[in-house]
Amino acid sequence: MGFLASSLRKSTRLCRPPISILLRFFLSVHPSLLPYSSSIGSGFHRSICSDPNAESLIPPPQSPNPKTPTPLQMQFESWIHMLKPGFSPSDVVEALRAQSDPDLALDIFRWTGQQRGYRHNHVTYLFMIKISIFGNRYRHAETLIEEVIAGACSASVPLYNTIIRFCCGRKFLFNRAFDVYKKMVNSEDCKPSLETYTLLLNSLLRRFNNLNVCYIYLHTVRSLTKQMKVSGVIPDTFVLNMIIKAYSKCLEVDEAIRVFREMGLYGCQPNAYTYGYIAKGMCEKGRVSQGLGFYREMRRKDLVPSSSTYIILICSLSLERRFEDATKILFDMLGNSMSPDLLTYKTLLEGLCREGKGIDAYELLEEMRKKDALMGEKTYKTLAKGLHFLSQE
Repeated sequence: MGFLASSLRKSTRLCRPPISILLRFFLSVHPSLLPYSSSIGSGFHRSICSDPNAESLIPPPQSPNPKTPTPLQMQFESWIHMLKPGFSPSDVVEALRAQSDPDLALDIFRWTGQQRGYRHNHVTYLFMIKISIFGNRYRHAETLIEEVIAGACSASVPLYNTIIRFCCGRKFLFNRAFDVYKKMVNSEDCKPSLETYTLLLNSLLRRFNNLNVCYIYLHTVRSLTKQMKVSGVIPDTFVLNMIIKAYSKCLEVDEAIRVFREMGLYGCQPNAYTYGYIAKGMCEKGRVSQGLGFYREMRRKDLVPSSSTYIILICSLSLERRFEDATKILFDMLGNSMSPDLLTYKTLLEGLCREGKGIDAYELLEEMRKKDALMGEKTYKTLAKGLHFLSQE
């Protein structure tokens, strides 16, 4: 079998015409395709036809025109030439700062990082991460962040806070933000700052959607608060308000009041948000009288509650049949150019009607119609029909 295959290969080679014969036939049919002038071309033809190694005489094909560099490539080359040998991280920062294209900046960042004798520091990484984020190159930013966490450069508080801010804004990177925070806690010269705690607490509070979820994250809020005190970071009013809000959302109102009492120790003054969080937490806990007390204290300080604080106070007082207090708060709300929603109106008016004060409810509805510029005809008719229906029972 092997002998037969060998014979077939030899016969195939014997039957194949030499390249010189094929070339001679082709040039005789198409003499105009000769690469040179007629006299030179004829000599070329004879030399090919007579030379047994004609294949080596065929001129090589002309290479295509080199590709024209793109503007981005030209800019990259110009910046590379501007960086003199022995450039420093500050030189790289200046080069990155001058770029309007985040992709070009990343190319320069990567090229400089590969040069002998040079290593990026926390400043260059910070600039490159910011450029990637502002340029919507989030994948690039994530890659750079992983390099920083792996130890590609020295640590710094601004760099780590920028990473935490970015991770807190990305749902699937939420846990990564706390990994960076732990690295800061365990470091010697890069401890968490007030901005670090502000970013983490704010990110946690955005996840306080319902009571069950609140309890899951409340432990983390407590841990951050404790660590902040241990590390000697002095909180501001904004951070203390977030802690109070977390406790109030979880109905841990006693803890919220404790933080409220400690605000003076840090030189912080409670504002409208402080009182509003506690008043709402008290009402939701069922301690409406205490919630009303915080409302009155804030009004004595000329602090204006939010519309949500007004609404929960009105509804809570109405459900406890304290219609006089609810009505006063309602008119205070209207006096501050805020309008209750339909449910708040129904809770107060229908509560009056069920208590046998239908006439008072109708009179209050008419008065509110005059004072509430945002009450539309549809809302008024809905409330009037509800009162009429209850009065007929």
